[in-house]
Amino acid sequence: MAMKALEGVRVLDLTHVQSGPSATQLLGWLGADVVKVEAPGGDVTRGQLRDVPGADSLYFTMLNCNKRSVTLNVKTGRGREILTELIRGADVMVENFGPGAVDRMGFTWDRIREINPRIVYASIKGFGEGPYTGFKAYEVVAQAMGGSMATTGFPDGPPLATGAQIGDSGTGIHAVAGILAALFQRESTGRGQRVNVAMQHAVLNLCRVKLRDQQRLARGPLAEYPNEDFGNEVPRSGNASGGGQPGWAVRCAPGGPNDYVYVIVQPPGWKPLAGLIGRPELAEDPEWATPEARLPKLAKMFQLIEEWTSTLPKWVVLERLNAYSIPCGPILSTKEIIEDASLAANDMIVTVGHPERGEFTTVGNPLKLSDSPTHVTSPPLLGQHTEEILIGELGLGDEELRLLRSSGVI
Repeated sequence: MAMKALEGVRVLDLTHVQSGPSATQLLGWLGADVVKVEAPGGDVTRGQLRDVPGADSLYFTMLNCNKRSVTLNVKTGRGREILTELIRGADVMVENFGPGAVDRMGFTWDRIREINPRIVYASIKGFGEGPYTGFKAYEVVAQAMGGSMATTGFPDGPPLATGAQIGDSGTGIHAVAGILAALFQRESTGRGQRVNVAMQHAVLNLCRVKLRDQQRLARGPLAEYPNEDFGNEVPRSGNASGGGQPGWAVRCAPGGPNDYVYVIVQPPGWKPLAGLIGRPELAEDPEWATPEARLPKLAKMFQLIEEWTSTLPKWVVLERLNAYSIPCGPILSTKEIIEDASLAANDMIVTVGHPERGEFTTVGNPLKLSDSPTHVTSPPLLGQHTEEILIGELGLGDEELRLLRSSGVI
């Protein structure tokens, strides 16, 4: 088997729920040895949204593959001593507790780097330093405060959350980037460092084009937006592409909730598109022939396209548009995605065995490295590797392990 990119890197995973586990699972997919440290009761998501009685939930299993689990009560003195030894042997430590929680355990950044000067210590929080620091952060709170919700939805409707977990898993991916950069820098400095990532900041980074448009508003209305009225803030613009080439989701037959194709109209695609919709004369009509002429009439343009697409299934529309290299994509439902053979062939939809719940389907590694293939393994049962790690790697004895268990340390 080929050596993995992060083989030999030990990650101490003190995370829970989604933002942290999504980051550490990605590190595990890249080959790191990820040791998930859980309180004796376990990550709360093991029992949340449980669909199989007595088994870990999909919420947990889909975020914790390729890890080992050790239980440890760090509120006890002996638990903190064991955590100290785990920190000493780690390359990376990741946590997403509330602000100050790890400090209150006695593990400030100064203490952590005293224990292990080479460690990369990554913290995921809701917000940066300032008036929001103490706020509780959740996925949609981060979307609300990072610029996403204000710019998502239709002009006459309320702000909307996106189904993509840009606050949680989006922050996890940002954390991975910071961790990898710190590990790379350690090669030249010999020192670890602190990595801080805030959910609000990660969402904001993903919303940068809306801040681009906020500044452009000072020079007048945004012509590529379908909105009729503009105030002093970037408006919600429905399914508009938000870029230089206009796009929209157009309805297809038979009219179900996901019978849509997203179509982008580039200048070279207008002539064949006009032919496909049965209006070839529009390719030469000065009122329609150029992007500048079409821009004030985007709603009418997509209405004409939808009059054609609404008579055909989305897969037929896709085939006909792609024949002319017109950018488009069908709106794929979650059912269609989970059954998509091409995603399975690309190891993006994978089936994983589990000792309690049997097989489950999860998302694979989107990072494809030619010399570091990913094999998704089953997430650990609670404390599955406690003995392996404490006895086999920290050198504790069998009798001490029994005492630790009886006294509630593990």
